[in-house]
Amino acid sequence: MKEYKDRPIYLQMLLEYRHNSNVKIITGPRRCGKSWLLSRIYKDYLIEDGVPEENIIMVSFDLDDENNQSELADKALLKAYLYERITDPKKQYYVFLDEVQEVDGFEKLVNGLNNKNNVDVYITGSNAHMLSSDINTIFRGRGDEIRCNPYSFKEFCAGRDEPINELWKEYYTYGGLPALRQYRTPATKAKYLKTLWTTTYLKDVIDKNNVANTTALTAMVDALSSSIGSLTNPTNIKNTLQSVQHIKIDEETVGKYLGYLEDAYLFSGAKRYDIKGKEYFKSIAKYYCCDIGLRNVRLNFRQQEGSHIMENIIYNELSSRGYLVDVGMIESREMRNGKSQYIQYEVDFIATNGIDKYYIQSAFAIESEEKRQQELRSLKKIDNSFQKIVIVGNDIATYTDDDGIIFMGLFQFLMNDDILK
Repeated sequence: MKEYKDRPIYLQMLLEYRHNSNVKIITGPRRCGKSWLLSRIYKDYLIEDGVPEENIIMVSFDLDDENNQSELADKALLKAYLYERITDPKKQYYVFLDEVQEVDGFEKLVNGLNNKNNVDVYITGSNAHMLSSDINTIFRGRGDEIRCNPYSFKEFCAGRDEPINELWKEYYTYGGLPALRQYRTPATKAKYLKTLWTTTYLKDVIDKNNVANTTALTAMVDALSSSIGSLTNPTNIKNTLQSVQHIKIDEETVGKYLGYLEDAYLFSGAKRYDIKGKEYFKSIAKYYCCDIGLRNVRLNFRQQEGSHIMENIIYNELSSRGYLVDVGMIESREMRNGKSQYIQYEVDFIATNGIDKYYIQSAFAIESEEKRQQELRSLKKIDNSFQKIVIVGNDIATYTDDDGIIFMGLFQFLMNDDILK
């Protein structure tokens, strides 16, 4: 059995879910590698495992795929096409439906296929509103979601011999979309990313949601890209669009457009959470781009602040590892200027998977003891027993200080999937 070096984490997930009687739903932004995962990596594995190629039936509805079969987007035609190929009840079949949200009424068809004992069903989709937000409803509790993302830094480095600092510079500039490996120069990489925004991502959001104010939507993408790692809400975004770009828009429309961008997996919001009060702040969140290269190209590579880029990449890494991620806030009563005041301190990330919880600070550099204490201030005020971690941009050896707080280097965190455990 050959070694599968490309997307091994996702291949392992598919193998764990294989033949489990559920629909396997692979979600994520367009061009993150969902189709390749099924049509090449998983299909190759199945064939090597002894599955006849004719028993693997794949239909693509991705209009950007030159081999798409969009003529089968009619549910009746698709059903006929599939059932003509599922002929022997004694044989095991695998059905792959790529960008299935393009088929009106696909839910009933997919559930029908999944009810057949000899059919294992896999679908991909690039719109959360159509798929992941309603998985339990659509598939009656019989759906397993696998969230596919652009390459993590560890995946990006796999099979490459350049020094890690050179790879890091390339990754934090252009990101981890798999197709970038085809391009060799900065100009061609940037052109590819720009084209994705104009011909695929924004067009898809506008068409799917019948967006009327396309100028405002585009301006919102730029505003979110510029403010990654900063707390915001629809009111702030509305005010920014009106004061800076002179675009009139109301808060309700801003909220809808934020939802569209999140549904397309282009941005993700981390809500602000009161650690002591154990409640969320309404409408306040930090937004991170699904891929740092896509964020950078929206700003023409102008705002290359290491701290914000590092924070976005850490957020994406935590999400890829299956953690739910919030922004933490802890309030402390302190004496300031002779008066007792409530002071708020921020924890960059609260990462939890239902069992484990981690409080994480992202520190681009710790040049002094003053900076070190600044990073620790919020963590020291948390009085529960969950692990507290500082991820430092410098390449440092992992150590635990006298307060039980773990310090680790950024590369150590990114290159070791189990380091938090």
